[in-house]
Amino acid sequence: MTLLDTLNLTYPIVQAPMAGATTPELAATVSNFGGLGSLGSGMTAPNILTSQIDTIKSLTDRPFMINLMVLSEQDSTTFDTAIPAWLSEYYQDNNIEYALPERPALSFLDQLQVLYDNPVPVASFTFGIISAEQVQHLQGLGTRVIGTANHPLEAKAWADIGADAVCVQGVEAGGHRGGWLPQSESDPLGLLTLIGQTRACTDIPLIAAGGIMNGQAIKAVQTAGAELAQIGTAFLTTDKCGINDIYKQALLDASQDKRSSETRLTRLFSGKLARGLLNSYLSDFAQFESADKLPPYPQLNAMTKFMRAHASKNSDAEHLSLWAGQGVALVKQESTLELLERLVKAL
Repeated sequence: MTLLDTLNLTYPIVQAPMAGATTPELAATVSNFGGLGSLGSGMTAPNILTSQIDTIKSLTDRPFMINLMVLSEQDSTTFDTAIPAWLSEYYQDNNIEYALPERPALSFLDQLQVLYDNPVPVASFTFGIISAEQVQHLQGLGTRVIGTANHPLEAKAWADIGADAVCVQGVEAGGHRGGWLPQSESDPLGLLTLIGQTRACTDIPLIAAGGIMNGQAIKAVQTAGAELAQIGTAFLTTDKCGINDIYKQALLDASQDKRSSETRLTRLFSGKLARGLLNSYLSDFAQFESADKLPPYPQLNAMTKFMRAHASKNSDAEHLSLWAGQGVALVKQESTLELLERLVKAL
């Protein structure tokens, strides 16, 4: 049985679960069209997540996906590094008040409990791997389980614990990298190489992610050995997406030669490698980029949120995390349905 059949999809399109950018309306629109709509929920409080799942269920009777970030209890509760001097200085120079929260991130186990209590058709996971028992519990509730991998060994680890599929995320992908093994950082693989190497070590069904912006690219990753294509950046400039106007305009400007479309893998916003548009913040503080000079994720993420909130309030794209993949020059201002129709026309 193909993944298209397993997930009950009409088209081989997965809308990427971008935390902070996806909305129940976006997910439902994609699912109603025949793709797999998804909600990036790693930064969503359990009560709100429950409500959002109910909203999606009220908007579609088609399969949809909820994505969570796998963090240990220690990671999500501990601040054991000080705020960097350069960031503290930036806050002082710009009169930005900050007070670190009690904990740097929400409890993953509390979020996972929501999926136990309010089951969803598909659950995907990033930043780490869950246990075989957790996979089996979800599957027992009727939930398909999808892992995220930046390296073939990560994909194999998901296969070994019984996941239904793995999303292999090439170095071209925008936003945070989903892998957790050192190998995925030391030699980041391009998507086609990653698909080929993963196919050689496991036969688990694959979803390809990274720089996919049109129907031709979907066909290319299917030819390479993936069954479905996960698309993120292309959805960011559509009407159902939840990003603010400053972020959206920066992406459109990059597609219209009004700003550079260069993207960069960086730890400077969150402590974890993520790809976004180059802006002043990434240029000005590039000297602090190395992992040993930065607090880890999610600590740095909690520390920079005051800068990002201030930038958003002041329409300052130069200090926002403008997550985008290497295909950003191809984004268009269009409705979500127009994008979907354009994608399937080429299939």
